[in-house]
Amino acid sequence: MIKPMKTAVVAMALGVLALPATAQAQLFLNQPVFPNGPIEGNEPLVGVPIPGATPAEYRAHLIWNLRSGLNVAALQCQFSPFLRSVSNYNSFLAHHDTELAAAYTALTGYFRRVHGAQLGPRQFDDYSTVTYNNFSAGYAQMGFCQTAAMIAKEALRRPKGSLYELARDRMRMLRGSLTPVHNIYAEFRPHAALRPTAQAFVVPDCRLIRNRRQRRDCERANAS
Repeated sequence: MIKPMKTAVVAMALGVLALPATAQAQLFLNQPVFPNGPIEGNEPLVGVPIPGATPAEYRAHLIWNLRSGLNVAALQCQFSPFLRSVSNYNSFLAHHDTELAAAYTALTGYFRRVHGAQLGPRQFDDYSTVTYNNFSAGYAQMGFCQTAAMIAKEALRRPKGSLYELARDRMRMLRGSLTPVHNIYAEFRPHAALRPTAQAFVVPDCRLIRNRRQRRDCERANAS
């Protein structure tokens, strides 16, 4: 049973504050440094191009790519309980739900405007699928997972309404973490860092379900 979202957000915020200063180095002997710095939504590095987008749509594009990356991390990074990838992602969805909903509305509006009411939803589905696939880490899993965990924790510390600023400040780093790095702590202590764990539950994003009945069932399941 999952705790209510508001409780989870508070619990995760307290958990972040309680982490020891050396915890971030647990997956690596030497902490990798990835490219960092602000990035705008119209830059190619962000993700799948959306030509002709308005400034608001580019903002939504940046937010949606960040959300997609953290979603992939929640699914791929459950090998380390330290990362808290699932619980932090679920809390992230609750904490920034208003901006995420606005980003979804802006992006679906973009695809309807550019491709028409009939093809727009399908084009958005294709865009979302490719966006998820572009965060497949492969041999870069360790660096990607640790970076995504750091960003998710930062997202919980940031106030509501500041998700765009977080995406602008951290997307370059998240994309950079998809480059393989060495000095992996797990290479020397595989049983400590990579012990099998049960698959945790990731809250589905009901807004991506186009069928109204299935979307309503999804929302009811999340609320239970």
